[in-house]
Amino acid sequence: MMIARRALLLGATATLAGCDRLAANARFRDVLFSAENFHKWAQRSLMARDALATEYRPDQISPIFRANGTANPNTPDYKAWWRGGFADWRLRVDGHVARNLSLSLSQLRTLPHREQITRHDCVEGWSAIGKWRGVPLKTVLEAAGLRPGARYIVLHCADRMGNGQPYYESIDLVDAFHPQTILAFALNDRPLSVANGAPLRLRVERHLGYKQAKYLTRIEAVESLSTIGRGKGGYWEDHAGYDWYAGI
Repeated sequence: MMIARRALLLGATATLAGCDRLAANARFRDVLFSAENFHKWAQRSLMARDALATEYRPDQISPIFRANGTANPNTPDYKAWWRGGFADWRLRVDGHVARNLSLSLSQLRTLPHREQITRHDCVEGWSAIGKWRGVPLKTVLEAAGLRPGARYIVLHCADRMGNGQPYYESIDLVDAFHPQTILAFALNDRPLSVANGAPLRLRVERHLGYKQAKYLTRIEAVESLSTIGRGKGGYWEDHAGYDWYAGI
């Protein structure tokens, strides 16, 4: 996981070897060669923006797909949704959009969907391969209609962390419109379990596991991340210093 990431950075370093004039600019160095910005620049510059993450064969699916992060939100609202088979759960889509949406799980399941067998890479060092089925995030965003100026998509979740704050993550529009970025409602041909994010989770396949937000309740289009949490774009980014851009 991290070896591949470092290899990408080394390849980008070779590409930059002739950029003496830019490298001499102190502000350029400070912005570009911070670890996160440089990694984002390298991946986006050296790979096609719609390049696909590796997809695997059915016989390569892991026998057990571990739960990452929260295994059960266990809040009153979530328990009520679960008891009702998520019939009363709704995904809100709002913010910098032309039309606010409120989508039920049954509505999402009737939309055109995508299946993909991909590897989940956790920042803790473990990996698992699973088959995901879900609606491309692009489909939902196009139905809502992004307004000019929207730059990021914020994923709000039902699980609350140790400090009582709800989990949240965000991605930019490049990743939001990537063909493998889906709102997944099934894993290995079964509805998502509670441990794996029921009823709906994000799969943004070219990123590490903490970007794969579970227990989705709201998708918000925003111009800036500065007013979301502490302004760094995600719960672990705000509270533990994780990189906002976690591409692999």
